[in-house]
Order: sequence, then C-alpha cells, then structure tokens
Amino acid sequence: MLRVPSSIQANQFQSLNIQRPDGSEMTFVAYRSDVYPERNEVFFEEHAVIVVLEGEKKFSSPTQELHVHKGQILFFQRGCYSMNESIDANYKSLVFFVNEKSLKEFVGQHLNLFESLQTPLPDDPILSFTASATFETFINSLLPYFGAKTPFLNELLRLKSQELLIHLLELDTDRHLRAILWHIYQGQKTDLDYLMSTYFLKPLSMNELSRLSGRSLSAFKRDFEEHFHTSPGHWIRRKRLEHAHFLLRNTDKNVSEVSMEIGYESVSHFIKAYKQQYGATPKRVI
Repeated sequence: MLRVPSSIQANQFQSLNIQRPDGSEMTFVAYRSDVYPERNEVFFEEHAVIVVLEGEKKFSSPTQELHVHKGQILFFQRGCYSMNESIDANYKSLVFFVNEKSLKEFVGQHLNLFESLQTPLPDDPILSFTASATFETFINSLLPYFGAKTPFLNELLRLKSQELLIHLLELDTDRHLRAILWHIYQGQKTDLDYLMSTYFLKPLSMNELSRLSGRSLSAFKRDFEEHFHTSPGHWIRRKRLEHAHFLLRNTDKNVSEVSMEIGYESVSHFIKAYKQQYGATPKRVI
C-alpha cells in the first residue's frame, strides 16, 4: 500500500515544494506518469487534488467507483483510502497536496466565500469536477515552473496554491468542497462510529487513525474509550474477527484467504485469535 505523499518515489514524480514560513517544507504539486498496467492501494496522508492530463484511470473508495479521463479533477480528503488502476499507458496527472494548516489559513483569509454556508458534509470522500477553460489556463501556467530556476519560485508557488483553491471553489457548484473546508477551519472532529466502520479493515496505525479523526493520539484514545468502552486495539481485533466469522459462514473463501483479508499475516495467529473469541477453530465453523 502506498502512503501518499510520504511514499512518493523519485522515479515516478517530478515535484515542486513550498518552503513554509515556519521552516517546514510541503510538496505542493507533483507530475506523475504511470507505468502500465498499474494497480495500487493508496492512503492519502494529506488532502490531495488530482488533475488528469492524459489517459484514463479508475479510482475506488469504500463508497465510490470513479472512471476518470483527461480534463477531470478529483479532490481526495485526507485519510481517503483508495484503490486506483490505470486503464491505458498514457495516464499522466498532476497531484497537488494541501495540508490542513494551509487550508485553515486559506479559509481564514477568504471568509466571505463561506458566508451563509449550510451545506452538509458529503458522504463520499472523493469529489469530482470537470475542468473549465480558466482552470486549464491555470494548469498551463503552472507547468513552466517545473525545472524553473527563478529565485522567486517559492513565493510564486505559494500564490499558485491559493489560486488552485479559488479555481476549485469556482467549480464547486454543489458547495461540497466549501463544506469540507469550513469543517476543517472549525476544527470539527470526525464521528468515531463512521471513522471506525469505514477503516477498521485497513492497515492503519493508531497515529493515522487519530489524525483522520481530527484528534491528537491521546485525545483519540480517550474519546474512543469513552464512546466504545474499550481500547481501539481491542475493538479493531474484535470487529475484524467478527468480519472473518461472517466471511467463513457466507462465502467460499478459505481460512487463509479470510486471514489475509482481515489483516493477519500469520494464519496460525488468526486461528488462535479466532478460537479465543469464538471457542472453536475457523474450520469447525464452516
């Protein structure tokens, strides 16, 4: 599983980075050309915008199936867990990464764009847009900065990051992106029931789950135990074994396949954990 952007490989991307005033660095945009055929499971550590320059690709989240082509734009919320698959060898894209601090700063500078906002948060983690002529002009204006040697590159890219978000708001006719950005600006926490039902089968660390929830690690563990009356680790193990129990009773998958699906690398460890929870080995359930 790729974790984007921490797993960006130099041979897959050319990237432009922004130096922030606090001394930190963030990847702003990366140019990608896929090797065909390619199928990857991706976890987005930051909010991301993908602009399809050429070719086609399939993206799927726990609730969506999207087939995108040249001229389409996707906004991935941080923590989105996606499977992507190239359709042809010509797929090329720009991938923009925007961290939460930058988004909060943007909303704070443009509060007039969020006045009287009553749109609820969208149910799906991926938003889809179609590029306008002005957005295409923006993209074309950005491409020359790859390889540029100007000493003002950092300042220009910071302006371009603001320009990107304004263009996306112009395309955001259903106001779903505004709702997401306003939610981030207000620092609202993600519902734990929704979070855990969506991600309990995914190989995410406690730190990653806490970030997805909008909490520090200690606050995540505290709120989790108050809500579920158990620890996150114990809850995840129990829910995964319940899912395994369902698969063994209702599908043709064997013990090894079920073990792998719920995240156990060792079948013997899975059998031991299953027996502790259900009092019988998996084979006896079938």
